[in-house]
Amino acid sequence: MMDWTDRHCRAFHRTLTARARLYTEMLTTGAVIHGDRARLLGFDAAERPLALQLGGADPADLALAARIGADWGYDEINLNVGCPSDRVQSGRFGACLMREPELVARCVEAMIAAVEVPVTVKCRLGVDDQDPETSLFTLVDACAAVGVRVFIVHARMAWLKGLSPAQNRDVPPLDYDLVRRLKCERPGLTIVLNGGLTTLDQAIPMLNELDGVMFGRAAYHDPSLLGSVDRRLFDAEAPEVSARAAVMAYLPYVDAQIADGARLPAMTRHMLGLFQGRPGARAWRRTLTVDSIASGAGAEVIARALAGVEAAARERVFA
Repeated sequence: MMDWTDRHCRAFHRTLTARARLYTEMLTTGAVIHGDRARLLGFDAAERPLALQLGGADPADLALAARIGADWGYDEINLNVGCPSDRVQSGRFGACLMREPELVARCVEAMIAAVEVPVTVKCRLGVDDQDPETSLFTLVDACAAVGVRVFIVHARMAWLKGLSPAQNRDVPPLDYDLVRRLKCERPGLTIVLNGGLTTLDQAIPMLNELDGVMFGRAAYHDPSLLGSVDRRLFDAEAPEVSARAAVMAYLPYVDAQIADGARLPAMTRHMLGLFQGRPGARAWRRTLTVDSIASGAGAEVIARALAGVEAAARERVFA
């Protein structure tokens, strides 16, 4: 998610799940080719398995960006043709490419030729007045014909005319049945469902008919749900990771990043929702938001915020 799932966010989420595949925010080919690669592409080895998500519409540029990403060590290169952001519309990439399946196929074909890691596609059902059944199957078939085997489908249309990017995340209705039909009629492809999923209880039954599920905003706003992913989706013997354990595991990373010049708010902003709905959640957010901006602030701010949450929990028990 653009401006959200940066390296600090991913490092934090990895403390909660060792098995889920993490995705970068969408990076444009221009940024990857001409930008500060260390800042944009650098990641901690603990983040793997990790996919680089690209936005673009030029096959040669995408091939070069994919090669750069593979050289940096990413486990997957994903082409996003589902993002409805104003920025991607003006640049002829993202969801607007649902109208150009042949171009998307040329793009991923060039990417596949350039790298040895898997190239995948993230898409919508279609855009604006397209028939979703036709647009989705046409895009998937065009990309599958050149070698793409994995598709992550956000089960909504993107209404680029009349809706803001934020509204496009909620207003177009979900159509899980069409995604299920895609899997049923294209059984050889790996189909991952995205869109509208907020809990593991909601997502797990989907795996009876589909190959995977993707969480976006739900995992960002309530990261604690990731603490049950390894046990419930991958290995019944895996331990569930508590919010406290995740915080403690993150502290050494925070110390190392601050020593390397990073600022604490860049890391704490991704932790604000960790105790959502629990005693002390408001004080947790306040401490991380206010105290992290102080000169010289370090991991001790997070430790202090955690102590406040634990004190609030004890007070609730004895109240």
